[in-house]
Amino acid sequence: MTSRLNLKTLAGLPSAVRRPDYDFLNLRIGIVHLGLGAFHRAHQAVYTEDALRSQGGDWGILGASLRHADVPGALTDQQQLYTVETLASLSAYRVMAAVRASLTATAQRAQLLSGLSSPRTHIATVTVTEKGYCLAMNGDLDVANTEIAHDLAAPREPSSTIGWLAAGLEERFQSHARPLTIISCDNLQSNGAKLGRALSQFVERSRPEMLRWMQDNVSFPQTVVDCIVPASTDASRARIKESLGVEDLASVQREPYSQWVIEDRFAGPRPAWEHGGALIVADVSEYGRLKLHVLNTCHSALAYLGLPRGYTYVREAVADPELAQFLEALICTEIAPALAPLGVANYWQTVRPRFANPRIDHRLSQIAQDGALKLGERVFPLMIANAQAGSPVHGLARIVRGWLELNGASLDTSLENPALLPPAIRANSALRAAISAAVT
Repeated sequence: MTSRLNLKTLAGLPSAVRRPDYDFLNLRIGIVHLGLGAFHRAHQAVYTEDALRSQGGDWGILGASLRHADVPGALTDQQQLYTVETLASLSAYRVMAAVRASLTATAQRAQLLSGLSSPRTHIATVTVTEKGYCLAMNGDLDVANTEIAHDLAAPREPSSTIGWLAAGLEERFQSHARPLTIISCDNLQSNGAKLGRALSQFVERSRPEMLRWMQDNVSFPQTVVDCIVPASTDASRARIKESLGVEDLASVQREPYSQWVIEDRFAGPRPAWEHGGALIVADVSEYGRLKLHVLNTCHSALAYLGLPRGYTYVREAVADPELAQFLEALICTEIAPALAPLGVANYWQTVRPRFANPRIDHRLSQIAQDGALKLGERVFPLMIANAQAGSPVHGLARIVRGWLELNGASLDTSLENPALLPPAIRANSALRAAISAAVT
């Protein structure tokens, strides 16, 4: 029977495997993370690990899964250690130790509240995907959302990300009132502002006495995150088992490229993330627009146009000559004009080879999930801007058509009968006009 990765087996790993070389066993918690999925473990946790190696500090991570117990369970069984596999021509393996505790919110409510409210916790980070913010189409908090309605009715028994953050802030407010920086690390344009607005609207309804303190003591920096992190598979876990000689059920895989841009707007102390490779800047907007409307838009295009052709992975779809030509034309004639004067062409030259990485099994079906929310961020703003400027939108409309058809709808029929359109399109007259102009 193969041993599991843990403190006992760590010392016996092959010399080629990079191991934590700092005093992680005495590291205290300074960061609470909501959404303990693969992306956090392959991205923000790596930056934190490198900052700890370089500059030290008590910046251990308490990672919380809001619903599922599999990742916290695997990490606990491995004494919080896990492996990051970097997929290049020669793969690299690194054992991580920045996550010092992990839990499942539904089963360990008191522990999560204690972590969020601790005076030693200065940072809360969030990766819960667009859907986890519970926003209405106008960007406000969706108070009709089932989770939000539950949390407003029972604010001390939260289930949503917003509800948990509010509950943690209430504990801080009542016990010591120290500031907190809450950092969204999801692919949302103006992610910090949207999270701050949603949380303020929730607090205004559930704990109005705390709202002024929150506005004065809690900051929500904008961020841009970028790293392709495919879901772990039996094949990736088998590679790690072969390379390390131990089993790791919490391992993650990622591409070599990574970027984290953070607005320099912190309410209190922070890790020295810039020493781990992060960019701390005054304004993240240009980084964000490029990433969202070039990389993410082209990802969506490959998903909605590649899946009907029988492709499974991004690397397969981008190797299709017609789809590759489509992306080049989309960048040149529709995306670049909408983002002028940003350096779209140069940025695209760095993105295209990442899509083609033969070692990355990034599933198109994963990208295709939550299409209405993703296209609302990635594609619809480009269509509206181009249509209003008299620029082409035919390629962008083809992505929308692909999304609808993949979900069993017809764009032409829906335009004839607007009641059949998804709410995100039906409610936006400028977007409907842009789509209609493109398909007529």
